Amino acid sequence: MPPTLLRNLFYEMAVGLTWVGMASADTVSDFTLANGMEVVVIEDHRAPVVTHMVWYRVGAADEPLGHSGIAHFFEHLMFKGTPSVGPGEFSAAVEAQGGSDNAFTSWDYTAYFQRVAADRLALMMTMEADRMRNLVLSDDLVATEREVILAERGQRIDTDPGALLSEQARAAQFLNHPYGVPIIGWRHEIAALNRADAQAFYQTYYAPNDAVLVVAGDVTPDGVRALAEAHYGPLQPTPGLAPRARPTEPPQLAERRLVMADARVAQPVITRDYLAPERNPGDQATAAALTFLAELLGGNPTTSVLARALQFDAQKAVYTGAFYDGTALDASTFGLVLVPLPGVALAEAEAAMDAVIAQFLKDGIDPQAFARIKTQLRANEIYARDNVDGLARRYGEALTSGLTVADVQAWPEVLQAVTPEDVMAAAAEVLDRRQAVTAWLVQDGEVAQ
Repeated sequence: MPPTLLRNLFYEMAVGLTWVGMASADTVSDFTLANGMEVVVIEDHRAPVVTHMVWYRVGAADEPLGHSGIAHFFEHLMFKGTPSVGPGEFSAAVEAQGGSDNAFTSWDYTAYFQRVAADRLALMMTMEADRMRNLVLSDDLVATEREVILAERGQRIDTDPGALLSEQARAAQFLNHPYGVPIIGWRHEIAALNRADAQAFYQTYYAPNDAVLVVAGDVTPDGVRALAEAHYGPLQPTPGLAPRARPTEPPQLAERRLVMADARVAQPVITRDYLAPERNPGDQATAAALTFLAELLGGNPTTSVLARALQFDAQKAVYTGAFYDGTALDASTFGLVLVPLPGVALAEAEAAMDAVIAQFLKDGIDPQAFARIKTQLRANEIYARDNVDGLARRYGEALTSGLTVADVQAWPEVLQAVTPEDVMAAAAEVLDRRQAVTAWLVQDGEVAQ
């Protein structure tokens, strides 16, 4: 590690962090630095460790038109070095401290994190602040990493029929909104990315006024503030950073359907995704009701509505599921999946699924099932307090998706306030075939019927 990065670190470790006794991760503080960087501190003094995360409010849905994949591409480039830290030395330095690090990209954010001993927090801030503004990019480096991304796409998407189906279905779901663009990017657009594209993206979005710092673990708010002001505070913000204005999706007036055939398919699958409301600041009730709906319909492999009806009673499927995650800046989706039993035609299986949904909308919710799920969700929220990494991710994801600290803190009680009537109202609104994409994945040459 270069001497410039180690200067005064031991002093900062001593004055910035203190052991203040045992406590659970219930204490959350937030503040904003003068340069616009938002900071969230989650205290948990049960172990002398810390999770340090920097979240940028830029993801695949914020990319310039024709440059799909550049947000994910830049996640890779951020490990390629600065004048102070050479290529690969960032992760090597974290590992040398006994820690771990990684990064990930979604449609609404890009995040970088390290898990280290609490007295190494200053070093993490030093290095992360360094690459926020001082990354060194060359044509050769960009070209080499572009080939890595293309190979990654080949391994994760192009060779996986299920991943290809999901990609096609999402593109059909969002005709105008960039949520229809794959996070990894379209192959032909990845191949065209160059250093100038990367440099422009970096200079615009990798700035303190576009970032959220989340520090969780054996820290105090005052200690984190002092370190954040020392390391991130001097960084200059991007002037005139525009609001996150994205194209809106036109009303979906008819169901969209697609069939994908591939010789590599071992088992046919039916998926259906409905457009659904997202969690919004101060207005999370519908999202909470949809969380219950997903659990009721397909959250449990044996007791959910779809599992009981299609896997055990009618014996039409070997697997069913329902999914919803409303943490998104813009519209979300509510998903269903069904894997039919061998010998059951896809049309027969889909008709059976539709019949179960229609009966559910008619009969309503079993009170015992509702009470059980409410208890389970409550327990999940309590157990989540013991996972400091999970809490850090929860706050970072929320704050880069339009929510606030207050929204995250209110979410458990919003969930507990949901009634069966709320769930049925949300189901009636969302489970509308006219705003759905239904996709069949079949074996090559199989008759899709």
